[in-house]
Amino acid sequence: MARLNVNPTRMELKKLKARLKTAIRGHKLLKDKTDEMVRRFSSVIKENKKIRLEVEQDVASVLSQFSVARSLMSVKDIRLAFSMPSVSLGLSCGVKNLMSVEVPSLSIDEAQGEDKYPYSLIGITSEADYSVELMGKVIVKLVKLAEIEKTTMMLANEIEKGKRRVNALENVLIPNIEETIRYISMKLEENERGATTRLMKVKSMLENRG
Repeated sequence: MARLNVNPTRMELKKLKARLKTAIRGHKLLKDKTDEMVRRFSSVIKENKKIRLEVEQDVASVLSQFSVARSLMSVKDIRLAFSMPSVSLGLSCGVKNLMSVEVPSLSIDEAQGEDKYPYSLIGITSEADYSVELMGKVIVKLVKLAEIEKTTMMLANEIEKGKRRVNALENVLIPNIEETIRYISMKLEENERGATTRLMKVKSMLENRG
């Protein structure tokens, strides 16, 4: 522990005691906030794991169905069917507040287009239809996954910052203030004892003269 560089006066002692009180209160509030953020982070992690697993399973299904469709269709027909998309999607980006942290808020706007299938249904296999339909659902989940993974990263960074601040208050600032208060109190007591001793000596000298 190290003392703060202050003059050992009663005014400084009063200021340090007020500062110590503020630091202790701030430490408690910051620790409580960090603990709550860790709890929320655990919940977000679970949701992230769930959505990621669903996305991976859906993507595997899409690829599987698309592979079957390719095996039943010619390369020319596949390229022709999927060369021009018939539906366009818009992405709305915003922010929301989570434990005083601004995290992203993403949502897909309503699809714009005449038909959800980018091809004529004549001559196209049902496996291709299913893969296109499922991919539309996967896109929504992918956007949600992107949102929650970014939220996870931002919460993790904020938790790390909070822990560093808590540790700095708990292990550095508060002990240093307490040490400085003890030092100033000791110095003031020494000064009082010295002043009392001098007064006694002066009194004794005056009595001897009388």
